[in-house]
Amino acid sequence: MTRVLPLSWALVLFLVTACGSTKTVTKTVTVSGTAKSGVGTPREVVEYGYVKSLKRKGGSFELRFDPAWLLTGRTANQAALEDTGSSDVPNDNYVVNESARAYTYIVPPNAHVRVLTEGANLNGTPITVAQLAQLANGYNPFPKPLFEPISTGFWIRIRIDTVRSLDQQYHP
Repeated sequence: MTRVLPLSWALVLFLVTACGSTKTVTKTVTVSGTAKSGVGTPREVVEYGYVKSLKRKGGSFELRFDPAWLLTGRTANQAALEDTGSSDVPNDNYVVNESARAYTYIVPPNAHVRVLTEGANLNGTPITVAQLAQLANGYNPFPKPLFEPISTGFWIRIRIDTVRSLDQQYHP
């Protein structure tokens, strides 16, 4: 019995120590981006579409952009079926461009731009807005050709009327 008592105390001491060593960690995460909260428009809008023109205008550039829908999955299959009578969608994407209307946006010269160039990975090659304007006007300022023409479309991030970034879309 004399051995059981010290062992019991040791067990109680271990349990009390083990339970007391638990730490609660609170991690605060700040989320920003396109999530909608409150009244009014989202802080940032992302659209897919086509660069119709990009020209310098004063200290910035003026973009004429024709938005379209880049659909995937069941949404793409159903849209293709309604448009063509077949739900066969190559590469699991289908583009719907119901209007050729282009909208005007401001593009600051420091906006982020990525295009697909030969030999680069599919994350794109960073270029300047001025270089994209040259591409939009039919001139390639690069020693290598683009992997795909800019007519494949771009994703643009817009805040109000100002484009923050343009990323070329890859089409397999």
